[in-house]
Amino acid sequence: MSLKRVQNEISKQLNEIRESCRAKGAEKVITGIKQASGNYGPRYYLSGWGAKEFIRMNSNSYLGMSLREELIAAEEATARKYGVGPGAVRFISGTLQPHIDLERKLAEFHNRPAAMLFSSAYVTSMGVIVPLTTPETVLISDELNHNCIIQAMRLARPAAKAIYRHNDMADFEKKVKESVSKGRRALVVTDGIFSMRGDHAPLKELVTIAGKYNDRFAEGVITLIDDSHGVGAFGVTGRGTEEYTGARVDIIVGTLGKAFGVNGGYVVSDRKIIEFLRETAPMYIYSNPITASEAAAALKAVEILDSSAGRDILKHLRRMTNKFEQGLIKLGYETIPGEHPVVPLMVRDTAMTSDLVAYLMDNGVLATGLNFPVVPKGDEEIRFQVCADHTEADIDYVLGILKIYREERL
Repeated sequence: MSLKRVQNEISKQLNEIRESCRAKGAEKVITGIKQASGNYGPRYYLSGWGAKEFIRMNSNSYLGMSLREELIAAEEATARKYGVGPGAVRFISGTLQPHIDLERKLAEFHNRPAAMLFSSAYVTSMGVIVPLTTPETVLISDELNHNCIIQAMRLARPAAKAIYRHNDMADFEKKVKESVSKGRRALVVTDGIFSMRGDHAPLKELVTIAGKYNDRFAEGVITLIDDSHGVGAFGVTGRGTEEYTGARVDIIVGTLGKAFGVNGGYVVSDRKIIEFLRETAPMYIYSNPITASEAAAALKAVEILDSSAGRDILKHLRRMTNKFEQGLIKLGYETIPGEHPVVPLMVRDTAMTSDLVAYLMDNGVLATGLNFPVVPKGDEEIRFQVCADHTEADIDYVLGILKIYREERL
């Protein structure tokens, strides 16, 4: 067999991706890390850039956990005890004690009866939404939900789908009301934190509306949030969008690969839901779990967060986020105010977004530019992400680069 016949078509599709500005391009390869020293946080070395040092303003590691010695020690010790891989899926012989310990801690952290680990948060959303969607389920989703939710909805094949305008609770209620006659069950899905903008779902209003219509569906209305960007980085104690809004949903999907600094995803809910998912979620049943050493490192991260040291980390993170956000405003840049460490700089022009990303990189700052069609036309932006291992001096440095850019090119 030969691939020659398909290569012409694939080449056309690749050209279309590049011409529409959707191409990810060559990946930046980190070759080393310079640990934090003096007044500055960690710096990163990239392949092809020699000894040039970069500050990462595009990392999901909001708490700076991935470089903490406590996590590294926990991972190394557990790898020596259990090896570097699980060797099987969970239901055969791939369940190791660190998996159980971590699930117990996550359930306790979220004040839920049970938790369940997956290999990633992306897989978790798919592994939860698909089994909970029957042919008589209506899926109701925010228009700006993450790709994992969009793909799960495509895979789930519900009775009907309804997409409401972003964070518009009047439109949400309209969509719920219109769905009453279309299915026995409604599954309402939203991001907790919307990762492109850093804004959060109005969970209290959403849960209230869902409760209002719960008895109109034979199997009720289930509320589910993917709070991958919220848990660990949002709320006074890092318990995410639920804590920040004072709401309580039925199911939370979270990640271990962002604020907790490790790898993997998880879901927390009541015991019957978790038991059902263990028996029905193919992404769980037929896929290896995270390693025991990753589970041990993640457990250590949750323990640190759920302590006085964790409160101090969160306070510093909020200070640095506010400092950066206010700095952008003082420089005359547009942003979307909020307490989450995703701080968007709204450029609203594709060419200028690309130019600013390149300028930042030339000056040692890694940041992510988001252009159409990743975001709507007119919403082009630089997505900055503040982390707890950023210092006052780090934030001042990045703001200084942005000040020079504005003076020279705008």
